[in-house]
Amino acid sequence: MLLVDDVAPLRAQIREALQMAGGFEVVAEADDGAGALDLALRHQPELIVVDLALPDLAGAELLSRLRAVVPRALVVVYTGAAGESTDGVSEQVAGFVRKDEDVSYLAKLCQDLAQRHEAAATLELGADHRGVAVARGFIAEQCRRWGCVELIEDAKLVLTELVTNAIVHAKTRCEIRANYEGRLLRVEVVDHGRGTPDPQRPTQLDDHGRGLLLVTALCAAWGIDAREDGCKIVWAELTYPPMLSRN
Repeated sequence: MLLVDDVAPLRAQIREALQMAGGFEVVAEADDGAGALDLALRHQPELIVVDLALPDLAGAELLSRLRAVVPRALVVVYTGAAGESTDGVSEQVAGFVRKDEDVSYLAKLCQDLAQRHEAAATLELGADHRGVAVARGFIAEQCRRWGCVELIEDAKLVLTELVTNAIVHAKTRCEIRANYEGRLLRVEVVDHGRGTPDPQRPTQLDDHGRGLLLVTALCAAWGIDAREDGCKIVWAELTYPPMLSRN
């Protein structure tokens, strides 16, 4: 987290409240816009708490420049007055908190936003087989972040099948979406190709065709959502603990 406010005692209060809430690391603090931009570029924070009424840069200009250096960061504006204008700002931030609210409220909001943000992730893949390995590494990393490491192997197997189908049959770029909530890991593979994957009945001699049967065995549910714009979403949901025991 990066804290940006030109009042040092207030930054100290915010830092203390965040430490009491737990789960945060304040990597840097800035008292003006120029310093905020430099520190954001250097540290790439996941969350920024910022007062937009800074002496050198302010409002929408400051936010636009922060977005340019850390486009994926969540931004929470800690504002000084209830009537302060939010023109050109509201679409770029995750929340607003007035400074007359207790600072513990700000810490709780940051905690809630961070948890929701961390439990969802996306990845763009090209239309070649190298994407399978990238997808496997991506979902393993997310499972470790979200505390569901027991699902890693199953999730890797499921994504291997779904991404391979997209690359081989759809022959287009695809996007992976993943989120974890309430002990349910949902993965989606989005492509723009024709056709849909169907489970096969392989013989004992076939060396392929078992992928979707494996997906069915490992997942609580899976399905296909075909959109009118030609986009196709193949999704699968894995429950924690895993469906199959590996003992």
